[in-house]
Amino acid sequence: MSRMFLLDHIINPNTNQVEGFCIVRSVTQKSNVKGSDYLDFILCDAGGEINAKLWDYSLEQHGTYAPNTVIKVRGSINIWKETEQLKIDRIRNLRPGEEVDMRLLVPCAPLPPQDMYDALYACAEGFADNDLRMLTQYILRENKEALLRWPAALKLHHAMRGGLLYHTHTMLQAAKALCAVYKGIYPSLDTDLVFAGIILHDVAKIPELSVGELGLASGYSTAGQLLGHINMGVAQVERAAAELMIDDTVKVLVQHILLSHHGMPDYGSPRSPMFPEAEIVSQVDVLDSRLFEMYEAISGVRPGEFSERQWALDNRQIYNHARPGAPAEPEGNGE
Repeated sequence: MSRMFLLDHIINPNTNQVEGFCIVRSVTQKSNVKGSDYLDFILCDAGGEINAKLWDYSLEQHGTYAPNTVIKVRGSINIWKETEQLKIDRIRNLRPGEEVDMRLLVPCAPLPPQDMYDALYACAEGFADNDLRMLTQYILRENKEALLRWPAALKLHHAMRGGLLYHTHTMLQAAKALCAVYKGIYPSLDTDLVFAGIILHDVAKIPELSVGELGLASGYSTAGQLLGHINMGVAQVERAAAELMIDDTVKVLVQHILLSHHGMPDYGSPRSPMFPEAEIVSQVDVLDSRLFEMYEAISGVRPGEFSERQWALDNRQIYNHARPGAPAEPEGNGE
């Protein structure tokens, strides 16, 4: 991880004093050799993290702070054992209604969440099949607030604020391009079914993952561990279809896409795809997740070199071939 963005927000060059918003990664109350209390923080933002100290801590004066919350801090940068450390001068929690650019604090999807949500909803609005339109839009509306911040994973692909929408949005664009080709070859290809399956395939990651206001997953929910998003997604479609009185044939086709989108039992799918639209959803899901992992793997790799082995990519090393369009040489190469 690189240097915190906060450390570049210098408000007093003479004292190396900085000010801005950041996140409390951890905080512990301790006592120094003189018996005075202080708070020992690890603070972070989307750029990096730093150890910070609030000396002479007083509950009445300074308040309380919790991990995974946003704070505003003013402090001076010091060097301790050849490492930057922040001596906190002033500190407070984020105030109600106070706006913060979350892109500076946590890894975020590169597109605005509301724009991505609107694109999915508009796609469903264009479905010729009214049952698919109602089902897809109902589930989107039901989960809108969470979708705007939910990640797609705990640690792997699209594990960022808004990552679930970003993964789904990118898959939808890829599927539209594929369907434009294959619809001309196979006129019976049901593009509404493909697009509905893509929009809904991972929505049950919302109850599967434990996610705070920051939009980052801290673990799996109890239901997530016991059932998983595939089974919960099928149940979600069952409930919504009953509420909307959706035709059983349509419901079962959508449920099969959700059941089979991981491709095979070894990857968590109880069924492999058994009709073309389900196959497209499964293959586009694999493609989007693997491309994300590949580009993440080589983002810090010099041109002409290989990444470390990637567990999520079958333990492969990924090569940065350095052709035009390849990731630039990473900063901080030590030279």
